[in-house]
Amino acid sequence: MKRVLVDTGPLVAIVDATDKDHDRCAGELKKLTDPLVTTWSVVTEAAYLLGQTANPTDSQDALLAAIERQVVLVAAVDHADLPPVRALLRKYRDLPMDLADATLVRVAERDGIRQIFTLDRRDFEVYRIGRLETFTIIP
Repeated sequence: MKRVLVDTGPLVAIVDATDKDHDRCAGELKKLTDPLVTTWSVVTEAAYLLGQTANPTDSQDALLAAIERQVVLVAAVDHADLPPVRALLRKYRDLPMDLADATLVRVAERDGIRQIFTLDRRDFEVYRIGRLETFTIIP
């Protein structure tokens, strides 16, 4: 089954109608038919950013409700994933890569996901899945 990884930016933009990227991300979300997958590191980052919005409690609740309803699936990143995550953080330290991005790249490698819904085009154009494969970036 095809899946699409989703990064922090689109999660925040979709939930927060005042976000400058809300319309673009909400429109793209309507076009997607494959399940969205993220990690708890991304959810934590998104919840933190939504906590800075005009209506933090409702925004954070909307994010968690989407996960509860399985609109967004959360992929496990466990102990066995830590060595590859640490290797990614070292490999891309010049960007620098953050933990949320490292977990997404790890899940892409491990689970064979090649598409990512992100506003962070600059970094995800640099990141590689395995040694050479690039992400298909949405939007």
